[in-house]
Amino acid sequence: MKKISAFFLLLLFGIPLFAGKLKVSESKEKIGGGSNNALVITIYEVAPDEIEKEFKSRMKDFDAKVSSKDDGLFGDNAVIKDMGNNTVDIYAKVEKVKDGEARLIVAFDLGGAFLNSSDHKDKYKVAEKIVYDFAIKITKGAIAAQLKAEEKKLEKLTDEQKDLVKKNENLAEDIKEYEQKIAKAKEDIEKNKQEQEKKKSEIEVQKKVVEEVTKKQNAVE
Repeated sequence: MKKISAFFLLLLFGIPLFAGKLKVSESKEKIGGGSNNALVITIYEVAPDEIEKEFKSRMKDFDAKVSSKDDGLFGDNAVIKDMGNNTVDIYAKVEKVKDGEARLIVAFDLGGAFLNSSDHKDKYKVAEKIVYDFAIKITKGAIAAQLKAEEKKLEKLTDEQKDLVKKNENLAEDIKEYEQKIAKAKEDIEKNKQEQEKKKSEIEVQKKVVEEVTKKQNAVE
């Protein structure tokens, strides 16, 4: 039992977990051709290539012409209405921290200046929401898929448990049936012994009859 419990504890703690709320931070990053201001968020449970793929799709939602560069993605002339009428260039890259954890780095070139919270307070809030909402959506999606997979495993284990219970019931029925057969066989054995004794007596009587008839036959001259 202890071995089984230990196994499931290892299984449980083997599932990557993270604590706290996802948070967008602001920092200077190597992106967009230099060291520029960017928004950074840590995303959990999603592979880096999947994050990049989904963010590429997100940039296209802003009608950006998206291309891949050596250091990530470039979205040319994105139209983000909440930021105004001017187009915005978006740079994005994903860095793996460890299994189940990656950093999404996004920089917004407003045309001559990269977005920052000090000089572009309102626009920064819009960008922050875009990055945050994306991270929440993709993380929840990954966890939902994870949950579905674990629920499927649970369903399989539950079915296997039901099968074991049914098998146990069948074995108990078999034992009951075998015990009844054994009891019947024991009765039949006793009955058989009695019949054997009776038959032996009949044989002894019949032997005497045969002897008498034989004597009678031998007496004829």
